[in-house]
Amino acid sequence: MQTEIEVMNENHEIDIVRDLCRELTKNGINYCHWKSNAAIDRSASGENDLDLLISRADEQDFTEILSRLGFKQALEYSKYRIPGILDYYGHDQKTGRLVHVHAHYQLVLGHDATKNYHIPIEEPYLASSSLNGLFKIPSAEFELIILVIRLMLKHATWVSLLLHQGRLSRSEKNELEYLVKWISETRMNEILQKHLPYIDPSLFAACLKMLTSDCSVWDRTRSGQKLINRLEPYARRPQIIDSVLKLWRRVSWPLEKRVFRKDDRKQMNSGGLLIAVVGGDGAGKTTIVNELYNWFSADFKVHRFHMGKPKWSLITILIRGVLKIGRSLGIYPFMRAEIIYTNNPNLLVFPGYPWLIREICTARDRYLTYIKARRLATNGELVILDRFPLPEIKFMDGPQIARMTASVPNKKLVKYLINMEESYYLKIDLPDLIILLLADPEIATQRKTDEIEEEVHARSSEIWEIDWIQTPASVINANLSKIEVLTEVKRLIWSRL
Repeated sequence: MQTEIEVMNENHEIDIVRDLCRELTKNGINYCHWKSNAAIDRSASGENDLDLLISRADEQDFTEILSRLGFKQALEYSKYRIPGILDYYGHDQKTGRLVHVHAHYQLVLGHDATKNYHIPIEEPYLASSSLNGLFKIPSAEFELIILVIRLMLKHATWVSLLLHQGRLSRSEKNELEYLVKWISETRMNEILQKHLPYIDPSLFAACLKMLTSDCSVWDRTRSGQKLINRLEPYARRPQIIDSVLKLWRRVSWPLEKRVFRKDDRKQMNSGGLLIAVVGGDGAGKTTIVNELYNWFSADFKVHRFHMGKPKWSLITILIRGVLKIGRSLGIYPFMRAEIIYTNNPNLLVFPGYPWLIREICTARDRYLTYIKARRLATNGELVILDRFPLPEIKFMDGPQIARMTASVPNKKLVKYLINMEESYYLKIDLPDLIILLLADPEIATQRKTDEIEEEVHARSSEIWEIDWIQTPASVINANLSKIEVLTEVKRLIWSRL
């Protein structure tokens, strides 16, 4: 007869989690899903982190399996990083979900602000584990012992009371109730005496009672302090320093995030990546950029910029302001040059110098945006660009002055403005990854109904007719549905991280 866990795993598991567990078992990796097994179905589905405890002897083999399955290591560049714990992320292609593997080589427990205690029972903990459905999980007795220690350190100290964290959450209560049903008290006491002799069974029983029944704040805090005293040799820092750190970080962390805008999300161990999403109108560029940003932003440092419509710099604001004032005073007539999407100089009309100056401002703003984006990527962060000036594309985002003034005589001022505009684009190097969404012009015009049909068709046709095989662009068929396009784009990006 199947256990609850086996049934839940079969109903909810996703491919990458199933493949990982099977590879770990097949290769004899000494591991277990060491906590929160009352909600193991959420781990099987990738909704929760996979908290895996791995024997140090199997670290290299474990890492090789992760790499083979496409998992990437992520780093949290923080002085608060906990030793013996590494983070890996995998991409499940069928669901598009990012799966977080929290790889523990040590059992480090405690309040979330400090994680101050290392309980050195990893090997017997792993030895108690057995395959139960998809995952290897520890015996209920071992898991309950560690859970009680975790909850007492988190909720039963005087610092926890000062921080208003003395109550257990509903999920913590459920986990306690779940494990208590499965334990043998005799077996649990044997484990305490053999592997945790510094915690006698009577103290452990008192702690368990404090967590599972109503009791006074004083009784719970007193039991918590007794437990802390017994764990003192296994602390990363003295009690008083740990207490001060908890109180300090309770204040400093919100300030760092809200006032100083500190971003504590992770970065890829392999470094940053500058990604450009390009294509004609109606190809779905902005939709894909927004979906990618939302996909990454929960876990990783990620930024998005619109290279087609870059943010105006202060100089651009001033110049455009002067041009607007001049137009209002009648110094020169208003000339709203319509971009004519052709390279035939006989069909192009000189747009006027104000238009040329605005194009130079746009070129400069694109260059400044590129500098910012490239700098962030160089510092290890993910950057997604909506549109990008590629030399193959003439009608969008690249130099326009030379094309639009092809019909006028070779005036020195026009030549000067042409060289100035092109000088900015020459300094914009290609991104690390170019994703080109290629859509049939007929389909694009059907999708893009908020702009002039002829213009949409012209811009889409230019990109559709280019031979992209000899370029570094990765071409995606944008005629497919949004879900199909997004799935392929995610797969492509993940393979390059």
